[in-house]
Amino acid sequence: MKQLTVISGKGGTGKTTLTAAFTSLTKNVVIADCDVDAADMHLILKPRVLQKEDYYGLEVARIDLELCIECKKCREFCRYEAVNKNFGVDPYKCEGCAVCTIICPIGAVSMEKRVSGLAFFSKTRFGPMAHAQLGIGEEASGKLVSVVRNNAKKLAEQYHKDLIIIDGPPGTGCSAIAAITGTDLVLVVSEPTISGIHDLKRVIELTVHFMIPTVVCINKYDINEENTQLIEKFCIEMGIPVIGRLPYDDITTKAMLQEQTLIEYAKNSEHANESEFASQVWQIWAKVEEMFIDTQDKQKMIKSLETKNL
Repeated sequence: MKQLTVISGKGGTGKTTLTAAFTSLTKNVVIADCDVDAADMHLILKPRVLQKEDYYGLEVARIDLELCIECKKCREFCRYEAVNKNFGVDPYKCEGCAVCTIICPIGAVSMEKRVSGLAFFSKTRFGPMAHAQLGIGEEASGKLVSVVRNNAKKLAEQYHKDLIIIDGPPGTGCSAIAAITGTDLVLVVSEPTISGIHDLKRVIELTVHFMIPTVVCINKYDINEENTQLIEKFCIEMGIPVIGRLPYDDITTKAMLQEQTLIEYAKNSEHANESEFASQVWQIWAKVEEMFIDTQDKQKMIKSLETKNL
């Protein structure tokens, strides 16, 4: 099966909006919402949950008070001050480092799993969907991204789908790395702002490091065409195709308020500019499909990335 990951260097570039539109342009797809820290794909796709399972993230320390001799070493060596004066462990402060289990002279401290979120197997009007909900204040989102991707593969095998579209998280942290590794293509959505350009370069540095074929779409290109040209110049220097430029348009907000994708909203719209916007999105998707088919170009891109050095 092929896997496409849509990411961005920063939030608010239109990544999820574009990903949702792609899902409505193909029938043989599994959707994976890997932006687990701020999941919002479900707001548009309205998934019906078929199955859910607990997600166990970081372990938390537990002190057996019947064994504890109150030597206070656990409190002394805990840099997060998670052990209180009654030798209870605050689960919101404990980082799961397990130092207390090592320093305890009688082995009264142990590490235990805790539920840090939920992972879902769902069904949408466009196909199966894997997504998750990270608990409030919980960490290890990179691990949860991997869980969602594995669940998406299971759904693809179960429903005989040959494409997984992944809505990845913004940035370059461990969750972004977990979302792009092993994928066939990464689409980076950028915007022509100073922060957008800076973060685009960081994301490209990440995909170059992992030698993953990458393409770029510039959203809201007309808010600063000078910066748009800077992005295109950078991409040319890196040998990375810019496969689309989308203008600023309030169709994205209108579609979101109707809980529809851009494509769905444009089909019911009587405004020519909104149909034109949807047509441009369709053209971007057509270029993505071409890249999946043309394996020779993919190999050329990988060789090009191997020679780049940011």
